Amino acid sequence: MGLTEAKYIKKRWQEYTEEMYKKDLHDPDNHDGVITHLEPDILECEVKWALESITTNKASGGDGIPVELFQILKDDAVKVLHSICQQIWIKQQWPQDWKRSVFIPIPKRGNAKECSNYCTIALISHASKVMLKILQARLQQYVNRELPDVQAGFRKGRGTRDQISNICWIMEKAREFQKNIYFCFIDYAKAFDCVDHNKLWEILKEMGIPDHLICLLRNLYAGQEATVRTGHGTTDWFQIEKGVRQGCILSPCLFNFYAEYIMRNAGLEETQAGIKIAGRHINHLRYADDTTLMAESEEELKSLLMKVKVESEKVGLKLNIQKTKIMASGPITSWEIDGETVETVSDFILGGSKITADGDCSHEIKRRLLLGRKVMTNLDSILKSRDITLPTKVCLVKAMVFPVVMYGCESWTVKKAEH
Repeated sequence: MGLTEAKYIKKRWQEYTEEMYKKDLHDPDNHDGVITHLEPDILECEVKWALESITTNKASGGDGIPVELFQILKDDAVKVLHSICQQIWIKQQWPQDWKRSVFIPIPKRGNAKECSNYCTIALISHASKVMLKILQARLQQYVNRELPDVQAGFRKGRGTRDQISNICWIMEKAREFQKNIYFCFIDYAKAFDCVDHNKLWEILKEMGIPDHLICLLRNLYAGQEATVRTGHGTTDWFQIEKGVRQGCILSPCLFNFYAEYIMRNAGLEETQAGIKIAGRHINHLRYADDTTLMAESEEELKSLLMKVKVESEKVGLKLNIQKTKIMASGPITSWEIDGETVETVSDFILGGSKITADGDCSHEIKRRLLLGRKVMTNLDSILKSRDITLPTKVCLVKAMVFPVVMYGCESWTVKKAEH
């Protein structure tokens, strides 16, 4: 039967999403109850700060309460939310509404009748975001202490352009000193959705996160539920048993701890493989789950990749071999992992920027100019309109064309001919 009728569409969405977040093995959460040694209490000023920092004009979660309502109520809302947050802090139990997410499917390319051709965004309660913001602020000192500078994902003052620049400069120096350089761009299959909860709590404990904060996170994840909002109504609520919470501001930070554990166990910091820069060996750069391995020889690179693969699989993350690529400035043989060939490429799109094996920036500069022209073509009718003022047109070009053309320009080495 075709999935045309409303109830069948809803049923299919529930089956697909429930299966995606179902535990691979039945591994009970052996949680030993409430922690008695608590971190310092939540202050009213923390609640006020958290409430003010939540972005407005965002869709509300399952409770239907917009964040603007709390911001209109001001001090009254702060007092009520402070009381609720403090109760959660002491009892370490979350309201069930705050554990619920509403998934909204967004179509990608391909057949719109296939659930796998959709990505989902999650809506969570705005009231819960206040508590999550406070928890995030309390975790920040441990993030700064535990994560190395090679991880640029979801960190203040860092971004994709840092890693693009780092790789471009490393390639430039390798060419200057006439050294071969080998890169492996790792792609994980649904990395954020495959995080094992019990393993995550073990990792947080190992990283020195206080038991009280781990207990709060553990109880947030225990019994969390979701529904899928389709064009024909919402599905029944179902359990989420693995993966970091979608739409939750804590998820990037928790995933970074998870990824850091993999890299530590793979021994990447201790190994002598990699590129020697200022007395230290750099063999990988990371942006959240996007990992770039680098070495001066093919054997070293293969050894690094196999170590990361083994340690990743131990915690439930699998490499997507079809999307994992090798790029080299020197000679390289064909690689096979688990019977699949790892593709060798001459260029790769890293963080939205094109990196080429010869380290030449001119390809990326030309690509950026073409993308800019495409945007200008799309704006053609607006730019030719006599009803729109010149200052408005200038603002549009600055907002929509300049960012596209100039993205990653910090890493460009511009030759005289390209000026």
